[in-house]
Amino acid sequence: MAQVRITTAWSGDPAAALIALHAWRSAPSIERFHAAHPGRPLAIVLTGTDLYRDLPREAGALQALRRASHLVVLQAKALQSLPPLAAHVRVIEPSARRLVRQDQARRHFDFVAVGHLRDEKDPQVLMDAARLLPETLANGLPPRVLHVGAALQPHWQRAAEIAQRELPHYHWLGAVPHHTARRWMARARALVHMSRMEGGAHVVIEAIRSLVPVLASRIDGNVGLLGSAYEGYFPPGDAQALARLMQRFAAEPAFARTLAAQCALREPRFAPAVEQAAVRALGRDLLTSSIS
Repeated sequence: MAQVRITTAWSGDPAAALIALHAWRSAPSIERFHAAHPGRPLAIVLTGTDLYRDLPREAGALQALRRASHLVVLQAKALQSLPPLAAHVRVIEPSARRLVRQDQARRHFDFVAVGHLRDEKDPQVLMDAARLLPETLANGLPPRVLHVGAALQPHWQRAAEIAQRELPHYHWLGAVPHHTARRWMARARALVHMSRMEGGAHVVIEAIRSLVPVLASRIDGNVGLLGSAYEGYFPPGDAQALARLMQRFAAEPAFARTLAAQCALREPRFAPAVEQAAVRALGRDLLTSSIS
């Protein structure tokens, strides 16, 4: 069995193959490995910032891709964003353990968003949508918008604190342990995922594995995971559309059941055994191939 070492950068130690996460951030290691071992296989796992930000503008990221013998993306929609390359590209969808959906709050109708507050995640659209929600939803319950995640810049902390003071529906929970975030998600009626840029958000996969419906921005990273026919999308950055979608989800049980059923159909593909098999197949291919 091959030995696997996980490091933040390739140190020059002997290696039969290299798997790098993030083309631009790993570019120095990729260049050093390619210079030292030009005939050895090198795989790059591409992130959302690679695909939707760095590749179009960072020469180092594109150069790193040219060094790769294998490329990995995290959802099928990402294939459309890759420049023409000779390297073999495959999709390996991330996985999450199943967490059974838990009892939901009876006095509130809870929506939860999970993700650190930073520009790519567009936390402002969630705050603005919360401002547009009525005091009581059509089902007779008051909405509660629970926002889990640390503020990664001071201005997002200020925005969340102001929203929490001014909006009765909005509750910023800050940074919590991963298992606590998953429990909040499992108790919610729906996950709200409002990102402007994603390679394939793990929190969406965790929601699907708990059969929690997702209200998601229509971006490639979400569509690649949820499918083009999924009915729970809103235009990215559109707070009014998100607020309308949240209200429809609460008012129309049949719509909520449709989203839950669509998530349930996708759920088996994100089981850990599926991802493990795909990663093992990548490893076998790397160890039996070489670059000309």
